[in-house]
Amino acid sequence: MKLVDHLPLVRGAPTTASPARVTTILHDVRDRGDSALRDWSEQLDRGIPPAWTVPHEVLEAAWNGLPQADRDALDHAARNIRAFAEAQRKTLQPMEMEIEPGVFAGQRVVPVDRVACYVPGGRYPLPSTVLMTVIPALAAGVPHVVVLTPPKQNGWPDPHILAAAFRAGATAVHPVGGAQGIAAAAYGTESIAPVDLIVGPGNSWVTEAKRQVYGIVGIDALAGPSEVMVLCDAHADVATVAADLLAQAEHDPDAEALAVTDDADFAQKLAAEVHRQLDLLPTRDVAAQSIVKHGRIVVVADRAAMVELANERAPEHLEIVTADAEALAAQCTSYGGLFIGHDAAEVLGDYCTGPSHVLPTGRAGRYTGGLSALTFLKVLSTQRALPGAAQGLARTAAHLARVEGLEAHARAAEQRK
Repeated sequence: MKLVDHLPLVRGAPTTASPARVTTILHDVRDRGDSALRDWSEQLDRGIPPAWTVPHEVLEAAWNGLPQADRDALDHAARNIRAFAEAQRKTLQPMEMEIEPGVFAGQRVVPVDRVACYVPGGRYPLPSTVLMTVIPALAAGVPHVVVLTPPKQNGWPDPHILAAAFRAGATAVHPVGGAQGIAAAAYGTESIAPVDLIVGPGNSWVTEAKRQVYGIVGIDALAGPSEVMVLCDAHADVATVAADLLAQAEHDPDAEALAVTDDADFAQKLAAEVHRQLDLLPTRDVAAQSIVKHGRIVVVADRAAMVELANERAPEHLEIVTADAEALAAQCTSYGGLFIGHDAAEVLGDYCTGPSHVLPTGRAGRYTGGLSALTFLKVLSTQRALPGAAQGLARTAAHLARVEGLEAHARAAEQRK
């Protein structure tokens, strides 16, 4: 793991998706529906499933077929995710205020009607992502929440994903992945109803497809390779910090694991510990590629430089493992998820702390937060006026309309005098 004294601001992560080919897939599914879905799934997925919606009894059998320890872990995570999402939903409420005598302005809070949650099923099938996307949507009040996930060869998707969908309460599971799955959700086919919003992480093909259908449907974000930044000092446990960096690195060869410290001796020890643990890791082949290409330990002058780099980089996951972690956390304002103190491990947030692990990457934390119950809500403004109460507003509106040269606007306002 390299020790450096600076980082490039923008990391150009490689992509394998061809925008033109994604466009071809999207348009073909839009135009030919299930027939195109079958053709592309046969070509790009690991097989064609028996149907485009997994029967409820198959979901229930997947749940019942899991070892009890697996069910207990999914239950524990689901309870925390639901509790947090329901509390989060309550923070956004309808309101109305009397802006002037007899004139009222307000807001309604309404859930999206139909949502598709994309769940990767490739190198690492992710049942946790089912819980982290479906449960917040249901807590927000979304009536139709479906899961899109690739099938395994000649069959249904991964049984843990099916079991998680059953436990979370998804409306339906559609065994289709990639750009063709995004197309089916955006445009609809004979077997899959179109949705209003598509959320969840995916590979570069999924991300490019989400980018292209945005506007036809809403999306949560354009996900890039996963990231962690750990702010650490000599008080941190070097083995724990190394383990956290490797936990991120094993996601993908393009994942980014960064440590930032103001102690050069600690940096040297950390680099050695990362490589010691890496040699013992079953997922070494993937993690080593990430560490070699994107693993960095940055030595800075002081705490202020730590905070400055964190806010500039806006990492997906920001861990603070220093003697003054709470004080540093108060100064950090750009990140996807914040983890304060030795025991607030990012991997706990991946699974069961409560907030969703679907978080902004690629510096998007500068302007947005992660997926939450609020992602699935529309804040709709309302205005109403009692008879005769809008005269003063009408005069102001008419004046401003004429400033802008919009005479019909002015006359419409004057009808209220």
